Formats: sequence, C-alpha cells, structure tokens
Amino acid sequence: MSLHADARAVLSAWAAPDERQEGLRRSYVDHLDTHPDAMWRSCLPGHITASSAVISAEGDRVVLTLHRVHRMWLQTGGHCEPRDATLGAAVLREAVEESGIEDLTLLPEPVRLDRHAVPCGGGSFHLDVQYAVLAPPGATPVIDPEESADLGWFPVEALPEPTDEVTRSLVSAAVEAVAAHRGYVR
Repeated sequence: MSLHADARAVLSAWAAPDERQEGLRRSYVDHLDTHPDAMWRSCLPGHITASSAVISAEGDRVVLTLHRVHRMWLQTGGHCEPRDATLGAAVLREAVEESGIEDLTLLPEPVRLDRHAVPCGGGSFHLDVQYAVLAPPGATPVIDPEESADLGWFPVEALPEPTDEVTRSLVSAAVEAVAAHRGYVR
C-alpha cells in the first residue's frame, strides 16, 4: 500500500470527535482523492503533514520544540517523505528526529486534524494529521540544532509561551488519548 493509500485509509476510518473535525476529515479525504501528490510538499494547493504531541510515560508532561523560524513552542512534526511507508511511520520519524527520544509508542489513530496556511511553494496549506505519542519512562529529549532552537519537557497544564491554540488543543487531545489508552479517563 502506498503512503497516499495509507493516509486515505486512516482518514476514511477515523471517527472525528466533533462536527468541525468531521468537516476537516472529509476535506482531507476529498483532497487525497483529487491530488495524487497530496502527500508531498510539491502539492501546492496543500499537502498532508504528520505531527504529534510526545507525552511522558506519566502522562503529565509534553515535549515541545522551539521552532527555528516561527520562534514558538510547537509539537513535533512535519512533511512526509518518500521513505515513510505509512502516515504513522511519518509521525514517529518526525517525533524521533525532533525530540531525540527513541522507543516512542504511537497511539493507533489520529487525535485531531488542523489545516493552516504555510509559506511552502509561495503559499500553501498544511493538512496536518495529529497523533499522540507516548515516551518511555525516564526519556530525555536531545536537541538537534538542525531541527529546533530549543527543546524540552513541559507540564501539560502549563505550556510555555509563546505557543498557539493548535498546540494547546493537540496537547489536550493527546493527554486524553493517552489516558484512554491506559484505560482511565483524565
């Protein structure tokens, strides 16, 4: 199965948590149906990206990266690459590259979607598919200066500034997903 087909299957099967997310889900599937190159940054109307909130084993902290260009604390994530066999593989690759943490566990389905404007190709959209990723106990993030200006663990209830509503919403959804994954409601 191609990365494009995997993304379409993931998004077709995903049960969106509300009407707004369902509208985004449908628009992502339509975009994939319309654009055979939807997984690549060369798709200038917009392209699928993969990101995650990396949550601590205890469920109380998140790894955030200080974006080199935007100078904001954001989740890990980015563009899909030809070596990514699945959307989940793209999420894990980005999370490991940007957090420096190995042995991450990807929760099985997206927790939310976000569509936002970006400067790619002179102006485009990221159709971001966002996941929760669980870090192993005792994990220590390791900054890669090629990836970010800074990196660290932050309490999920007290994210650093500046950040944005997308990151706050993702962290909240990821914490709930991790709690549900463990069999309890936060």
